[in-house]
Amino acid sequence: MIDTLISRRARDLGGFVVGRVLPFAGGRMVGPFVFFDHMGPARFEPGLPASADVRPHPHIGLSTVTYLFDGEIMHRDSVGSQQPIRAEEVNWMIAGRGITHSERFEKGRATGDTLHGIQAWVALPVEHEETDPGFAHHGRADLPLFEDGGARVRLIAGEAYGARSPVQVHSPLFYAHATLQAGARLPAPEGHAQRAVYVVTGALEIDGVRVDSGQMAILGPGAATLVALEPTIAMALGGADIGPRHIEWNFVSSSKERIEQAKADWRAGRMKLPDLDHDEFIPLPG
Repeated sequence: MIDTLISRRARDLGGFVVGRVLPFAGGRMVGPFVFFDHMGPARFEPGLPASADVRPHPHIGLSTVTYLFDGEIMHRDSVGSQQPIRAEEVNWMIAGRGITHSERFEKGRATGDTLHGIQAWVALPVEHEETDPGFAHHGRADLPLFEDGGARVRLIAGEAYGARSPVQVHSPLFYAHATLQAGARLPAPEGHAQRAVYVVTGALEIDGVRVDSGQMAILGPGAATLVALEPTIAMALGGADIGPRHIEWNFVSSSKERIEQAKADWRAGRMKLPDLDHDEFIPLPG
């Protein structure tokens, strides 16, 4: 059954508007997923202004995952990574005790592009919040894929549907991209304490309730089946409850004091910028 329905809210990131789903009222998380933004679909024409890029900025206490349905983003970070992310690939960045990165629409600027995808943050459990920062890229061939009765599912991270993704995670979770033909049925993953389904395009019915594009259904305990009312793209996510988190700007932590320290470090220039993208950065708001 559905416990809660959440609709995305428009957020302007300074030249690029996204649909924000998490965090929700009261700091609602789904397992360790503390942040969930739907980007696009948007069309970029050649000559896209640099103001559309996400300049270098910091994170602590989480992993970020960028997953695209269409388009390309160039990632650079302070551990030396430079990696374009393309459709159905994974850029998984572990912030831990602190990392900085940028996200640039360089292909769109040069030749034009379509961008459509999801940006999610996965909070680290308390014992791993101060782990060393790191970055991993996984291509399509790395990620488990199965098809059954009009449903195609790619497992991005964690464990679900009898498969395990090679992406390194720090707590029990699942994150999957499902493409369903009209009428296709797909069981929601079981064996996880908290679960949700987000409809990217199309519409689903779950236990007799319609879930439209831009809505996230937080599922209650027990079996649930997703039925595609039309051709549909959906994201399934969830995992173990790792406890509440504080979020301020790009910082996530179980401790308010740790966030204050991170703010002070960024303000004072004590957080290293990406080697290949250090000429500008986003100042601390306010």
